Amino acid sequence: MRAIQKRVCPICGSTEFIYDPRRGEIVCARCGYVIEENVVDEGPEWRAFDPDQRARRARTGAPMTLMIHDKGLSTDIDWRDKDIHGNQITGMYRTKMRRLRMWQRRMRINDAAERNLAFALSELDRMAAQMRMPRRVKEVAASLYRRAVMKKLIRGRSIEGMVSAALYAACRMEGIPRTLDEIAAVSKVSKKEIGRSYRFLARGLSLNLRPTSPIEYVDRFGDALGVGSKTKERAKEILREAIKRGITSGKGPTGLAAAALYVASLLEGEKKTQREVAEVAHVTEVTVRNRYKELVEKLDINVPI
Repeated sequence: MRAIQKRVCPICGSTEFIYDPRRGEIVCARCGYVIEENVVDEGPEWRAFDPDQRARRARTGAPMTLMIHDKGLSTDIDWRDKDIHGNQITGMYRTKMRRLRMWQRRMRINDAAERNLAFALSELDRMAAQMRMPRRVKEVAASLYRRAVMKKLIRGRSIEGMVSAALYAACRMEGIPRTLDEIAAVSKVSKKEIGRSYRFLARGLSLNLRPTSPIEYVDRFGDALGVGSKTKERAKEILREAIKRGITSGKGPTGLAAAALYVASLLEGEKKTQREVAEVAHVTEVTVRNRYKELVEKLDINVPI
């Protein structure tokens, strides 16, 4: 049984109801008055007791996704040479199925635009998998790339560069930013090309993305350094105060996050070297040192020696 909300019982005025799927009725949880009867159950008529049984009995395919060039709406022939009963297909039927499979792959891509999209989305999936990006980031990146294709922004530009730019923008939009260096590490184009493509994409799609906050990098850098939750929270406090006083204006967020973690590690007794922090944040030791001095001096922090 499941609770039903957003109704009012005409007898007692209660807003809590119970749905009885066996009787097809919705009744008031307080007085038992039947609010609605003969309710149609929109669920399946079968039951499944394990994932394999559920997969076999389901009569629908996978949900629509932007990560496939045809959004997953076309038919796909399974790669295993087995019939509906799980028996191996042999002889002439196996050859026939292989030919059908080949023609199916060819028919799914009709023109150059679909071929471009299929290659770009497979490249996007590869990069996102290497970076361990969640599904929502991949979907947003795929949506951005599709919009760029519709507005003809891809023409004359590198597919890999635009895919990398879409992934970079999607990471920022979903609040889990990655640096251009991290994107370039899994991409087939340079950091400079990704930056140029991102600026072009943002201008063409009118993406008004706010500047990345250094606080958003603290947890990830802190986990890579192996520091505790107290150190990470202390670093966030330092950055909040720095933002409040306008110290962070015009400075790279990764360098600020690294410097704040370095200061916090000293204050919390989990001392890390500037080199360790710089390697995690993909910045130079000079950057960490300069940002560290600015934070300590302008926030009047007494760092233990």
